Amino acid sequence: MNNQLINFIVKKYLKFDKKNPFISISAILAFVGVAVGVMVLIITMAIMNGTAKEFENKLFTMNYPLSIYSKFENGINNELLERLEKKFPNLKFSPYISSQSIIQHDDKMSGGLIFGVDFKREAQINSIYKEAIKNLTLSKYDIITGLGISDKLYLYESSKVTMYFTALNPSGFSMMPKMKRFNYKNSFRSGLNAYDNSYMYTSVEALRTILRKNDDYYDGIHIYSNDAFNDINLIQNELRDYPGVGVIGWWQQNGNFFAAMALEKKALFVVLMLIILVASLNIISSLLMTVMSRRKEIALLLSMGATSKEVKKIFLKLGIVIGFSGILVGVFLGFSGIFILDNFNIISLPADVYGTSKLPLELDMIDFISILIGSALIVILSSYYPASKATKIDVIDVLRNE
Repeated sequence: MNNQLINFIVKKYLKFDKKNPFISISAILAFVGVAVGVMVLIITMAIMNGTAKEFENKLFTMNYPLSIYSKFENGINNELLERLEKKFPNLKFSPYISSQSIIQHDDKMSGGLIFGVDFKREAQINSIYKEAIKNLTLSKYDIITGLGISDKLYLYESSKVTMYFTALNPSGFSMMPKMKRFNYKNSFRSGLNAYDNSYMYTSVEALRTILRKNDDYYDGIHIYSNDAFNDINLIQNELRDYPGVGVIGWWQQNGNFFAAMALEKKALFVVLMLIILVASLNIISSLLMTVMSRRKEIALLLSMGATSKEVKKIFLKLGIVIGFSGILVGVFLGFSGIFILDNFNIISLPADVYGTSKLPLELDMIDFISILIGSALIVILSSYYPASKATKIDVIDVLRNE
């Protein structure tokens, strides 16, 4: 039996069977189920990847790709900074001093973390900070706050704020916090409340003066790198002569968060793949009903010289056509759904919760290939059992009784 005859029989079995409509309905449901399953998987994986990338970009900006930290006070100095800048000219460095502090405006107060930075260096590695100081001329005791802080304290341009620092000075029989008046200049919005409600920036000279830090030392160095996973190893080798200094990557600072997202993505992939598995049961039932209703035709084919392999090929091909057609339609619907969601504001997210008001979508090629391979395997395995069942017909008994 040649391929043309096999294709003819497959086309015949694909036509709507008016005598046994349930067979055709079951095949249609299998086709629709596979298509919907693939579509949902593609859109869901795109949303999961897009969300992870969006949070990664936010955390990447505010946490910095790499950060050098001191294991004890005054562990980082200008000598180390200059050495690193000379050794790694492709990287951008921004040294800083940090301290916990309380900011007060009128009768309202808020706590947070303040960074003393070099304005120009910080702007080179922090796009959010760069946008906040755009067109501004900053002096020593000027301050930039997160939007959450400025809204809470009702700050406006040129507001005077009082900063209270955790370092204490002895004053008679009591301990008094250090206080200093700062000029509020502007606020930044990172999209994440954790930063907008707690981060503040001023000049490194201001914090050095208030906290009585040595002019030559820093608390840490923020580093911008396009290949942080590789550069962290190079920097670690360079810091071997500085046992009191370490380096950490942004992924290490937020490892639990991204591990949880990765686990959730895998769990969703498995759960949604079950939709295709359930749809494949319709392929099995449709093919089994086709086998049962075509027993006489199968027996005739076998009696006329068709091999079991050729009969199996007919029903295997029939199931594959139904399943793969569903996969192709599902891929089309999935990419159409991504296009619609990406270009039309159908779903709007609360920006203060998710960091963006637009639904983030980005389908990873590995996920797409995994969806295609997983779906194809389920369809092929679902078609194999009914196809093998068709070859186990007793030809003599069927021809005698039917």
